[in-house]
Amino acid sequence: MKSKSKVIKSDGFKWKGVERKDYKTDTQNFKDIQRNSLLGDDIPELNFQTRYFEIQPGGYSSLEIHHHPHSVVIIRGEGTLILENNIHELEVQDVIYIAPNTIHQFHADKSKPLGFICVVDRYRDRPVIPDDETIRQRITSPDVLKKIQK
Repeated sequence: MKSKSKVIKSDGFKWKGVERKDYKTDTQNFKDIQRNSLLGDDIPELNFQTRYFEIQPGGYSSLEIHHHPHSVVIIRGEGTLILENNIHELEVQDVIYIAPNTIHQFHADKSKPLGFICVVDRYRDRPVIPDDETIRQRITSPDVLKKIQK
């Protein structure tokens, strides 16, 4: 039996029937970030997941790397993104492609929450936290090295 189509109504960056969860529980290299799984967990026909992440001011996602690509659309606030050796300023409606094996980290460093939709494959590898040696080999920008939170 196929799943039924549906609409999930939003109310101020919260979605009816969607639980807001802590970002991760197996690491501690992030700060003030939560995740909402919007589509994919309960719809077997989807081969991807659509999630909403919200980082509170001063918070950041984990510095990570993985084999799967993902796409991101900023829908709230402003912030910055580390992509390997570069820092990118982010604002509402920016669209980001994170290629496989790219070191990345989101920061809500502009005094407002940073909220974004992230789409990933349903079946994917788990993120890996780059060790100090990997960071030394791949990140040469002093500005990026100063910004990294581990």
